[in-house]
Amino acid sequence: MKALRRLLGGRAAPLAAPSLRVLMVCSGNICRSPTAEGVLRAMLGAAGLDERIAVGSAGTQGLHAGDPPDPRAIAAARARGYDLSALRARRVVGEDFMRFDLILAMDEGHERWLQRMAPAQARARIERLMGHAQRHRDQPVVPDPYYGSQRDFEHMLDLVEDACEGLVLALAQELPTGAAGPGGGAREA
Repeated sequence: MKALRRLLGGRAAPLAAPSLRVLMVCSGNICRSPTAEGVLRAMLGAAGLDERIAVGSAGTQGLHAGDPPDPRAIAAARARGYDLSALRARRVVGEDFMRFDLILAMDEGHERWLQRMAPAQARARIERLMGHAQRHRDQPVVPDPYYGSQRDFEHMLDLVEDACEGLVLALAQELPTGAAGPGGGAREA
């Protein structure tokens, strides 16, 4: 993180509203996407960009709406210093395609689903999170650890951390200089 902060030049001046909004998406919004949300929030905070970039997460399904992340995801994240305990699952809604600038899918199925659901006037770009990976470029997706072991949650976190490091650098390049960019509203995504 110190290297990220050096690359980005320290803390950015706070703005009234985020300049960019990012949404992480997986199936149920209880494992991969809330982990990615928590990791990205922490990395943006460490880089001094947390007031300029808002982050949220959602699922393609609503089966777990209102539930906290999976206890195994919370434990794996906590062991690395990330707090997911306040996050709650929700389903992607049509408004998300207008509210967010970037929607990041955890795998190709989510990416295809998002592309099918996006309205013609959608403002959000849809990509895969692993497209930002630095060390795991050979991994095109974040595998679902739900039916696996704690080691699968650790592996998921390895991939998410790698991709989020690259994502922070990419997002910093997209930020407008000076005045607040597109968007508005509250700090939370």
